[in-house]
Amino acid sequence: MMVFGVDPHKQARTAAAADELGRKIAEKTVRARQEGYRELISWARDLEPGGRLWAVEDVRHAASGLVRELLAAGEEVRFIPARLMAGTRSGGRERGKSGPIDALANARACLREDVFLPAARLNGQVLEVRRLADHRDDLVAERTRVMNRLRWLVHDLDPDLAPPPRALTGAKGRALLEAGLRALPGPAGRRVALSRLDDVARASAQIAVLTRDLQAPVSALCPELPAICGAGVVSAARIPGETGDIRRFRSPAAYARHNGTAPIPVSSALSDVHRLNRGGNRQVNAALHRAALTQARCHDGARALPERRATQVRETRKAALRVLKRHLSGIVYRALQAGAWRLDQPSPQAA
Repeated sequence: MMVFGVDPHKQARTAAAADELGRKIAEKTVRARQEGYRELISWARDLEPGGRLWAVEDVRHAASGLVRELLAAGEEVRFIPARLMAGTRSGGRERGKSGPIDALANARACLREDVFLPAARLNGQVLEVRRLADHRDDLVAERTRVMNRLRWLVHDLDPDLAPPPRALTGAKGRALLEAGLRALPGPAGRRVALSRLDDVARASAQIAVLTRDLQAPVSALCPELPAICGAGVVSAARIPGETGDIRRFRSPAAYARHNGTAPIPVSSALSDVHRLNRGGNRQVNAALHRAALTQARCHDGARALPERRATQVRETRKAALRVLKRHLSGIVYRALQAGAWRLDQPSPQAA
């Protein structure tokens, strides 16, 4: 089997073909357009009419178009984490960084770690959920930036008008601030502050609409997920949107490795020590972290976990929270597995 490593960029896709020993056979660069993707697939089929494996660097938006075209053509695809590619590149004989070098590094990383890399699968329903969740996150980030600028301006105009923390996300807090701003002298500062307050109100309305819009597709994809304590609509949408088809992970441990809840061993000799894993998909990790914090407040078993772990193995509360996140990763894995059959059904739009 020949492996085709791909280094995706906004305007171009560079592929390098490697044999079973990681030796470079050929390379090709095409435009990042549908006709370029098809040209790349035809080139690969001419080189290797038999079995082919594509190793695409996992850079989300830059790679998604190519991956969709590869999967539609029946090709087998593996996502290569950027850190894994960088480590393979630094261990190669050819120094420097370029499209062909990175593409070959992706191919060699796939040859070395193929058994640990989940297969790429893109589902239309999952993609729609992820796009809505991404748009909501962008709106939340933009609203936060506007609110920060508004708070500094209000502090400059009249520090006594400063709203309490999180007050601007609600209509009541915005109404109180608007009334105070309209009573201020100085038309320029008042006008700018009211304009920014309107921007916050519009963003809040759009965020609320998107949150409601996410409920239906999340319930259609995996109704078992929102039933987990601490998995609200936003987290329940983010998890399948970032995970994709859960069947590409061979076990709960593989999924925990993917989302960064599996600790990293740092043992020496006869010791058995692990440290925090700062890798993995940070979006899924953040959703599990929010669920763990909620369960630590509201769930009886989760509330008792820190005390039990402190008594049994002398762990801190942070370490106990990591244990809870790892446990939640397994629960989420089973919930996604239970609803995985729905990914094979036609979407409501297609029906």
